[in-house]
Amino acid sequence: MIYTVTFNPAIDYVVRLDTPLQTGTVNRAAGEDCVLGGKGINVSGVLAQLDCPSIALGFVAGETGAWLEKGLAAQGLQTDFIHLPSGMTRINVKIKAGQETELNGAGPVIPAEAMAAFYKKLDALQTGDVLVLAGSIPISLPADTYEKILRRLQGRGVRTVVDAAGQLLARVLPYGPFLIKPNHHELAEIVGHPLQDDEEITAAARQLQAGGARNVLVSMAGDGALLLDETGKVHRIGTPKGTVVNSVGAGDSMLAGFLAGYLQSNSYPEALRLGTACGSATAFSLGLATRQEIDRLLAQL
Repeated sequence: MIYTVTFNPAIDYVVRLDTPLQTGTVNRAAGEDCVLGGKGINVSGVLAQLDCPSIALGFVAGETGAWLEKGLAAQGLQTDFIHLPSGMTRINVKIKAGQETELNGAGPVIPAEAMAAFYKKLDALQTGDVLVLAGSIPISLPADTYEKILRRLQGRGVRTVVDAAGQLLARVLPYGPFLIKPNHHELAEIVGHPLQDDEEITAAARQLQAGGARNVLVSMAGDGALLLDETGKVHRIGTPKGTVVNSVGAGDSMLAGFLAGYLQSNSYPEALRLGTACGSATAFSLGLATRQEIDRLLAQL
């Protein structure tokens, strides 16, 4: 089973305006949507499109948390959230008016007893399970939370996947994650210098692999992706043709596609193809990738 973790999920309230946003006065919406999100939840959503079951873990609170949980169930996603005793699952306001303005909520405080309950869930994971840690850590949790999780799972045959930036990613390397997925900007930040071409990106990926990561998947937006697999082989792929309309969730979608592709085929090239198709399908759509769009783009790769 694949388990995804979203420590601080959100309801994104997306408001579209026909005119530029005016501060200090009333603005009338031309349209609005509510999107249930969080990086781990995005991964679970795309996995469901690929008929690859997963369980979304994390924390919810208050009536907004109940609404998010109910909405995900209506989408066919299986969740096993911990319900916090106080606070509310955050609402992020996204105002699209030519330029996009965002107001992101802080989310509830996660107390020590809630984390203890979360660790108890992790203790039930079995050999062959996959745990996906994606995104940042809420300020109410220690900065070494990801390290503690990987340390706890060491030696149990659970494949861990980390999609994070900066030192949050660098510090988990000694615990041998099965897969890490930095983008090329995040990879440059970790190694401490700009990366100009595939050769430099590959060299930087090898540094992270030498630090302990088994597989390094580097997403490069419109330039495709590069995979350094655990045998030391480099795989490079471009992107299918299309117009980018929404980059939010594209990296999560690539990660979901890669995992589904690898688990279904046991082939890194096939995993990279499916991951690229999923990431592009989301980038070319207003929402997350659908199976129909994934299959259409996969045929181009």
